Amino acid sequence: MSIISIEGMEFFAYHGCFKEEQMIGTKFIVDLYLTVDTSKAEKTDNLVDTVNYQQVFRLVKKEMEITSKLLEHVGRRILDNVKSTFPQAEKATLKIRKMNPPLGGKMNFVSLTLNY
Repeated sequence: MSIISIEGMEFFAYHGCFKEEQMIGTKFIVDLYLTVDTSKAEKTDNLVDTVNYQQVFRLVKKEMEITSKLLEHVGRRILDNVKSTFPQAEKATLKIRKMNPPLGGKMNFVSLTLNY
């Protein structure tokens, strides 16, 4: 088994519980780790024998464009879509960071990590 990681995917989106967040938006950083059997691709050197990183990125981007109040909601949508689109990924870990959240004080980000 191998771990395919796509880290630091950056999106501008409108997720949040506050009306202001849904109007002005903010930056989000997404990391995704997929546990995949890559042994066939290691021998064939053929993209069809592994997970296509570009397809994964497009899937994450599409889900990030759909506004949610909670990171938990958008994160579960992403993981459910990854699981159904890439069944060869036996496990997945997703981390979403919301940069500069409006919580009344200075902080870099809040984050959520989900698995399947």
